[in-house]
Amino acid sequence: MVELESAIHALMENEVEFVVVGGVAITAYGSAYITQDLDFCYSRASSNLKKIANALAPFNPRLRGFPKELPFVWDERTLLNGTNFTLDTDIGDIDLLGEVSGVGDYSALKKSSQKLKICGILVDVISIDDLINAKRAAGRTKDLLVLPELETLREMLNDEDE
Repeated sequence: MVELESAIHALMENEVEFVVVGGVAITAYGSAYITQDLDFCYSRASSNLKKIANALAPFNPRLRGFPKELPFVWDERTLLNGTNFTLDTDIGDIDLLGEVSGVGDYSALKKSSQKLKICGILVDVISIDDLINAKRAAGRTKDLLVLPELETLREMLNDEDE
C-alpha cells in the first residue's frame, strides 16, 4: 500500500505538474474502491522531469520487476528516455504516465481536471468523464467492473451541479 500522503506532499513541495488518475482518483470521487498504488499523469516538460526526479529520489525509486543486482539511475535523463514508469519505492508503488489511454497527455487531462482534496491537500484529479473514458479504453476486467459505480457517481455529481 502506498503512503499516499508522503507521495502527494513530495510532489506538491517540488511543484510537480501532475494529475492524479487511477484508483486514487476513483476514491477521491467518493468510491469505496481500494487501490495499492498512486498513478499520476505528468507534464513531460524538461523542467517538470527534473522536479519529479527530485520529488521521488528520497524514496529510492526503481523500476518494478527490474533486477535488484543491476544498477538503476533515477534522474531527469531516465524520465526523458521513457514515457510510462511503474516504480517500486520505499513508500509503495507509484506509476507515472506520460499519457492516459482514451484521454491523452498531461495537457489534455489538466484542461478538464478537478481540484479535489486527497489527504487534506488540494490536487488536480482527472475529471470523472475522462476517468470513465480511460477505464473503458484500458478494457481490463478490473477497469470495466468499476464503470457502473463511476457512472453512478457522475450522475450524482451532475445532480449536485443542477
